[in-house]
Amino acid sequence: MSDSHHGAFASLPLAPALLANLDSLGYRAMTPIQAASLPLVLAGRDVIAQARTGSGKTAAFGLGLLDRLDVSRFGVQALVLCPTRELADQVAGEIRRLARTLPNVKVLTLCGGAALGPQLASLAHGAHVVVGTPGRVEEHLRKGSLDLARLETLVLDEADRMLDMGFQLAMEAIVAATPASRQTLLFSATYSDDIRRIAEGLMRNPAEVAVAESHDESTIRQRVYRVTDEPQRLAALRGLLLQHRPRSSVVFCNTRRETQEVADALCDAGFSALALHGDLEQRDRERILVLFANHSVSILVATDVAARGLDIEALDAVFNYQIARDLEVHVHRVGRTGRAGGSGIACTLVTEREAYRLQRLVEFLGEPLEEAPLPPRDVLAREPFLPDMTTLQLDGGRKQKVRPGDILGALTGEGGIDGPQVGKIKLLERSAYVAVRREVAKSALDQLATGKLKGRSFRARRVSR
Repeated sequence: MSDSHHGAFASLPLAPALLANLDSLGYRAMTPIQAASLPLVLAGRDVIAQARTGSGKTAAFGLGLLDRLDVSRFGVQALVLCPTRELADQVAGEIRRLARTLPNVKVLTLCGGAALGPQLASLAHGAHVVVGTPGRVEEHLRKGSLDLARLETLVLDEADRMLDMGFQLAMEAIVAATPASRQTLLFSATYSDDIRRIAEGLMRNPAEVAVAESHDESTIRQRVYRVTDEPQRLAALRGLLLQHRPRSSVVFCNTRRETQEVADALCDAGFSALALHGDLEQRDRERILVLFANHSVSILVATDVAARGLDIEALDAVFNYQIARDLEVHVHRVGRTGRAGGSGIACTLVTEREAYRLQRLVEFLGEPLEEAPLPPRDVLAREPFLPDMTTLQLDGGRKQKVRPGDILGALTGEGGIDGPQVGKIKLLERSAYVAVRREVAKSALDQLATGKLKGRSFRARRVSR
């Protein structure tokens, strides 16, 4: 059954609809945390799992709570608490993807910083799964708009960060509103005495799961490349991209202006790159992140501040256009590649003027960094690569009651494209993004133009090159 040493999802007692969808999402082998925790979760045990972001933990608890779901029964059956709105959005998005073959699963995010009104209306319509931050969830409980009396599964995601952010009282109030018969799953990167105390008060005979950090040095190859001046810095970046041809990579720059200049230069050279910096409107930022996450843009050029809170799974490469001013930030950049046990490369470009910074970095790391020669000049003559997906945007979203299954159905319906040619689908309030293989983008657009979703025609356009 197993197609890797971690074991295949197919060996789990999961609902067939969930298994079929995992296959279509490209999930085949389990990550270590999934292999260790999922059998316990599916058996109904309370579980404490020590795991960091990027380890595949969302699918571990997401599959567990979806497997228990009774879709015919409205009312909140699963609650996932997260420390931040960004994480809650990512978790909700992942659960929606995992649930896309189940009929009518409603996943709702409840976070501070968003208007209360629409949340109240959505809750009145009923939701199966709620993902939210403790403060806002507790507020809904106080207002009586959220009822957790029939909750089946409670998940505390990044419990250590929720404690650090002062959410302990809110968490206790929320737990008090749930039935004692619930299943409780706690995920935390660290396992402190505080977490232990909370777990003892919350959980029944929990199974403890810890996975050795998947980031041993062998998974990330760090290399330093010396360049003479600024024009050569850009040529070196192009050469490294053409040599390694990563499916998705981030280029870190130290200033906003530079991100834009580097992204523009890469686009002029025929690559698919976008700049991510603090001056962007939230809407543009969201669009860029969607395009990058669904592989219709292959290179993100970002400042450290803009990349904060990004949960990008499985980056093939990180390029440091310069060494970060803050050395800890530099280490964090490099840790973005090769996540979830994958392997990755981290390339850092250094001019003579920055030699002292490199020296400080080596001292900070406590080990020498491998210096490598730049790619040979003939590499620059190679064809730039384009991402394998293209993104289409529909002018209908959650407000119009559009679901991922509807979009998938419209694309693959009569005379349409094949299911595997459709990638990630992201629903927003009034629009939706769907990734399709580049070579079928035109027929996918035609299919959406002529087809109907929910009995209506929606306009669609191509939003990535």
